[in-house]
Amino acid sequence: MARVLYPGSFDPVTNGHLDVLQRASHLFEEVIVAVAHHNAKQALFTVGQRVHLLRQSTGHLQNVRITSFEGLLVNFAKEQGAQALIRGLRAVSDFEFEFQMALMNRSLQPDLETLFLMPSEEYTYLSSRMVKEVSRLGGDVARFVPECVVAALKDPESVPQA
Repeated sequence: MARVLYPGSFDPVTNGHLDVLQRASHLFEEVIVAVAHHNAKQALFTVGQRVHLLRQSTGHLQNVRITSFEGLLVNFAKEQGAQALIRGLRAVSDFEFEFQMALMNRSLQPDLETLFLMPSEEYTYLSSRMVKEVSRLGGDVARFVPECVVAALKDPESVPQA
């Protein structure tokens, strides 16, 4: 497999996301990180800001490309020539939702595989939602997110659009 897609909201990108991405970058020739437009979700950062923060956080990974997409994930994966989707599994609680999504994606695009990667143990409890909440309440999130995200959480409007 030469090319895989790592989709998500990444609002914001966490060290857990980056851990999974680093693992994928060692296994595949190219990893496309695809930031999803989710109209139903109330995002802290715009899609352009999330792409910008991801680019800042992944510049050291030569075989990683950051982009965004709208619409059906399987259609975007096909457009990009991706052979598989990468999804992170933190805990058993993630499995049911991810399993259902993988089966739906397979029914829509039978030749597109979903591969699950587990982050390091230190990130198994970490989520973007929890990072935003801790930050909003004045907690220190420096060990959970890249430095650029720490600054962005303090002043979201200062983050440029990609």
